[in-house]
Amino acid sequence: MAELHIIGQILHALNFEEPNLFCKWSIQFGSNWKSVEGYIEGQTATCRGRFDGQVSFVHPIDVHLSCRGIQGWPKIHVEVYAVNGLNHFFPVGFGFAHMPIQPGVHRIEVCTWKIAPSSFVESLHNKFNTGGFAVVKSDLVYSGNERYKLSTQSSGKIVVDLMLIFKNFSNFGIEFQ
Repeated sequence: MAELHIIGQILHALNFEEPNLFCKWSIQFGSNWKSVEGYIEGQTATCRGRFDGQVSFVHPIDVHLSCRGIQGWPKIHVEVYAVNGLNHFFPVGFGFAHMPIQPGVHRIEVCTWKIAPSSFVESLHNKFNTGGFAVVKSDLVYSGNERYKLSTQSSGKIVVDLMLIFKNFSNFGIEFQ
């Protein structure tokens, strides 16, 4: 079987309005893939933003996957949450990015979105950090089947550094350049 090693870290969040953030992440893949070692999901610590609009996480990722075919190529899925003064947390960003298809070191910027308020009262909730809107099914974020039904607005970015190691893909006639 062909193998993919994903080693890296979730570096930081950029351009979010809220200062206290944490990030839930997962590696999503199709039925031809299976996890051999490592955690395919996790959560960063809550970090406070600095003056430059950046929240540093520096959270490690180390996953070993194997596959029978390249359909369902892995992608990283992130959900960003803010924490208010009462220690309540609420979502402020959802996003995903496909893993690069070349071995080596890569920096990925995962652009995120959040559900837009549909009324004045809902916009006040967002303004005073008392709640955002959650997505009931998380696969809605990365599959896109019914995402067109949502009214969204742009949020911030999550920056991820990854090193990808490919093994035995050439034995199955797959070449990456």
